[in-house]
Amino acid sequence: MKFLSRIEEILLLTIWKLGENAFGISIREQVEKDTGITWMSGAIYAPLQRLKKNKYVDTRHAEGAAELGGRPRIYYSLTSLGEAKLISIQEINQSLWNEVPDFKKEF
Repeated sequence: MKFLSRIEEILLLTIWKLGENAFGISIREQVEKDTGITWMSGAIYAPLQRLKKNKYVDTRHAEGAAELGGRPRIYYSLTSLGEAKLISIQEINQSLWNEVPDFKKEF
C-alpha cells in the first residue's frame, strides 16, 4: 500500500470539503482554517501535482475572474481513486487510534 504524506492527506480532505469550489486560493485558505497554520501560496501546488500524477485528483480550467486580473483558475476534484484513498486513510487512522487511551482524560 502506498501512503500519502500528511499534506497530501490534508489536501485530499480539503478538496472533498470544498467540492465545486476547490481551487488554489480556496484550498489554501481552508487548509489554514483547519490547521491553524499559515501556508505560503505556493506550498500546496507541488503536493497537488503529485496527487494529480497519482490520479487521486482531476483538474479543470475555468476562465479567470476580472478581480483576479483575468487569470484562469484550476479547479480540483477527487477521482474515484482519491475517494477510495480517503476511505483507506480513515480506516487506518481509526485502527491506529483504537484502544489508545483518551489523552484528554490522562492529562
